[in-house]
Amino acid sequence: MYRLDTKLAKIRAGNYKKGDFIIADAKDGDMSNPIPATGPLRDAKGNVLRFRTRAEFLEQIAAIVRQDLLDIMLVSASNLELLKEAGAFNGSAVKPSFRANDTSDIWGARPNGYGKLGASRPFRTANLKRVAEAGLSDLGLYSMTFVNDLEADLHSLEHFAAFREDAGANGITYFLEVFNPNIDCGLPPEAIPQYVNDCLARSLSGVLKRDRPQFLKYPYNGAAALEELVSFDPQLVVGVLGGGAGTTRDTFELLYQAEKYGARVALFGRKINLAESQLDIVRFMRAVADGEMKPLDAVRGYHGVLKDKSIPPVRNLEDDSAVTEAVLKKAASA
Repeated sequence: MYRLDTKLAKIRAGNYKKGDFIIADAKDGDMSNPIPATGPLRDAKGNVLRFRTRAEFLEQIAAIVRQDLLDIMLVSASNLELLKEAGAFNGSAVKPSFRANDTSDIWGARPNGYGKLGASRPFRTANLKRVAEAGLSDLGLYSMTFVNDLEADLHSLEHFAAFREDAGANGITYFLEVFNPNIDCGLPPEAIPQYVNDCLARSLSGVLKRDRPQFLKYPYNGAAALEELVSFDPQLVVGVLGGGAGTTRDTFELLYQAEKYGARVALFGRKINLAESQLDIVRFMRAVADGEMKPLDAVRGYHGVLKDKSIPPVRNLEDDSAVTEAVLKKAASA
């Protein structure tokens, strides 16, 4: 049994305790901007030389799986196929997962991508039947973005319904990702958290247990919004997404606040992939999520490891200790 299954069972039964927090590495960036998404390779002085090749990216993923601290490894279906062929998940307690759909707002081709060119449009590249036939994984990620536009949002919901039917027919479960609007949707910024909460809850109101998501991947819009969604339905396991890279303090602070205010899952992509040492930042993420370290202590510990390994930091300790994401500043830990 994967660790994920054990933890989800405990969370749903109301038996959550420190150590049961679920952490996923979202290494599915090639479904957005394939070449930069592999992350930078730096020289001994910290200068970016180039982006990783696909082979180097896959080896980094395999190394994190071997580390065995995370609970889920999310990748594209094509990369999961190669990782499984290489035996990366053999005997592992880390659950393999794949991105099961695409949306135009995370289609990030250089130089600017499609994210701001209009309301999010859903489509699908991964073939669920083929994924199931290959035995790659029975857990996919489905993504939606609501934009306060009747036709666009109905279109997204119709695609979501078709996905659930396809997933059920092929033995695929899923977790649901809902982003904040990708365009100016005519709502004041302070109304966005409530809008997203209502759209998310509404999208599941007619969905029976057998077709509901295993958990959510959802933007951290502050403590009040998170607590509202968590308390609304205790059976709905809420997780937060990582967003931009930010500082190392931002990474640990988001984990700390998410767990404190009721989230039970964190799915971080760039916050891991752009770190100077991915294995070490994962190790400190686990310590923060499990209540063993406070965010600022974890930043200091991480920088100490970088120094011991002669890995140049992207930011100095003082700058990297700052909380820079506005939504985190309101409830920053001491």
